[in-house]
Amino acid sequence: MNWISDLNENRALLLVGATAVGKTELSLELAERLNAEIVSADSRQVYRQLDIGTAKPTAADRARAVHHFIDIRDPDQDYSAGEYGREARRCLANLLRRGKCPLVVGGSGFYLRALVDGLFAPRISSAPVKEKWQRFCRRYGVNTAHRRLAQVDPDSADRLHPNDMQRVVRALEVYELSGIPISRYRSGEEQRADFTPVWVGLWRQRDALYRRIDERTDRMIVNGLVEEVMRLQADGYGVDLNALRTVGYREVFALLRGELNSVQMVEEIKKNTRHYAKRQMTWFRRDARIHWIDLETLTPPQAVAVVTEIWKNTSRSF
Repeated sequence: MNWISDLNENRALLLVGATAVGKTELSLELAERLNAEIVSADSRQVYRQLDIGTAKPTAADRARAVHHFIDIRDPDQDYSAGEYGREARRCLANLLRRGKCPLVVGGSGFYLRALVDGLFAPRISSAPVKEKWQRFCRRYGVNTAHRRLAQVDPDSADRLHPNDMQRVVRALEVYELSGIPISRYRSGEEQRADFTPVWVGLWRQRDALYRRIDERTDRMIVNGLVEEVMRLQADGYGVDLNALRTVGYREVFALLRGELNSVQMVEEIKKNTRHYAKRQMTWFRRDARIHWIDLETLTPPQAVAVVTEIWKNTSRSF
């Protein structure tokens, strides 16, 4: 029996970082080294048909290591962080029972928070989701939004006045993000995971990360991103869907509507991806649990060795 199987069984390795930093490549090497199965923590890779624009692991990647939470919903099916947290915890428990190392890989902060810390109402917030419901109220009226709330959270709808836009929007925001009515939360309550996470963050200097973002965007275009969006549109999936209101897809839909030309579309994708990466790093830097490694200073084999050592030593330190 080697040191991997000697470790405390109740642990999971979390590999996090900004988009395009290199999580996929490193996770495949680690999965082979650690006898791990990969648990995706990407809020867009859960959707079928969203392959190129989400940089989804390829069939060859998935042949190298078992992946979970890839292609589990259609684009018109909502999937919240709360649902992910509950289902991913069950997945991790099953992996641990089977003697596998759970390797959680992704950059979706809400998914990772739901998995590790649980969600409770005061910490559930997303500016884009809030703005979406504010626009809904302005377009259709607060009363219509209140009726929508009554369908998913009747207790809150009974409590809130139909014209209380701020609180109605807040209740809809929490439900969309967590999948749980806000009326079921008690302020300050968290449901932490029953495993110990070992966090490893991947980092690159800004210029290097932005260069990788630009190169990946160019590859997406060559590999058929525009054609992927055209197929989605032909299947009846539009940019109004939550799954498609994301970088890469929004800009191609704008191209198809004639609002951008092809050069402008590519530049918008690159710019918006850089902004997204910056928001991700702002989120992750707030978490003192993360052990950071600089991929610019390490070869791929060295990075695997460093992460493996962090996993081994951190696990043994408890």
